[in-house]
Amino acid sequence: MTDPDLLKRLLSDPKVSKDPRQHWAAWRDGTVPADWPLMIWVAVQNMFTAYGGEHRRLRSLVSKAFTYRRTEALRPWVEEITHGLLDRLERTTGTVDLRENFAYPLPIEVICQLFGVPDEHRADLRKAVDGVFNTSATAEEAAANGEQLYRILGELVATRRAAPGDDLASGLIAARDEDGSALQEAELIDTLILMISAGHETTVNLLDHAITALLTHPEQLRQVLDGTYTWGDVLDETLRWQAPVAHLPLRYAVEDIVVSDEVTIKAGEAILASYAAAGRSPEAGENADEFDLSRPNKNHLSFGHGVHFCLGAPLARLEAEIALPALFARFPELALAVDPAELSTTASFISNGHLTLPVTLR
Repeated sequence: MTDPDLLKRLLSDPKVSKDPRQHWAAWRDGTVPADWPLMIWVAVQNMFTAYGGEHRRLRSLVSKAFTYRRTEALRPWVEEITHGLLDRLERTTGTVDLRENFAYPLPIEVICQLFGVPDEHRADLRKAVDGVFNTSATAEEAAANGEQLYRILGELVATRRAAPGDDLASGLIAARDEDGSALQEAELIDTLILMISAGHETTVNLLDHAITALLTHPEQLRQVLDGTYTWGDVLDETLRWQAPVAHLPLRYAVEDIVVSDEVTIKAGEAILASYAAAGRSPEAGENADEFDLSRPNKNHLSFGHGVHFCLGAPLARLEAEIALPALFARFPELALAVDPAELSTTASFISNGHLTLPVTLR
């Protein structure tokens, strides 16, 4: 799906499900191979792959933690993490990879602290989460990565169960242990997979592309700094222009869905949502492939739409609205260290970001 109106229609249609066990014919028929590299994207049991009442049940267990009020309460803490990263950058010389040293560590630090991930697990967890988004991995690599991810989060659950803290993982474990009907053990770990992986990867790519856009459009950067445009404008145009998640597997037709006179999605067929293509629709203007803060229509679907709208959207926006102005205020001479054409992208058709973002700070 690439047309934004059609995409919105299908994302909000109750005849479209995310539960392969109920509604994907290939899954029910057993024709999806067990070693399919993308298996973890559809096999997990959490709100990402739930439908109807099951989705509402699972989403309700974590939604309270991501309200606007609770997210705003995190502002001083996000500011502290941001300025600590900028202090570290200030002590460096030469070319710096800003994705590795700023865009990545801010959201991963926020999400790991929110969910009580111990320091000793963070490097391995990052590697495993990167592996989930690597859609170029072989079946063997994907299987090994999945085992590693479940091992790390299984240890996290055991640690927090033995020594609960003031974190969201401990809260989910408590809900599971106090009322087993609220959250099954498999759902507990799979919910952690969803929240920790999706909770930082999208923000990494948002920061990455926003920084790239401003450094390659210096006149527009000046207009942001002089107040002509807001940082909110930067975020919305970046989300439209470079969706952090380019394509998202999978949804399924619960029953036949007539898309047009020529196209019908048959019951049981899979649907791939293309957020990146939707953002480049002609609806955005004739120059939809260009980053343009003056664009009156910056509408995007990068956080999804309907009942599966991203719970972490307010937190992602908060992090970016703090990080970007702080970065450009601290380093007003910030510049790309390579030609933009030399920036390589990640090995993924899901995650949309650069492998590295080399810059000079001064």
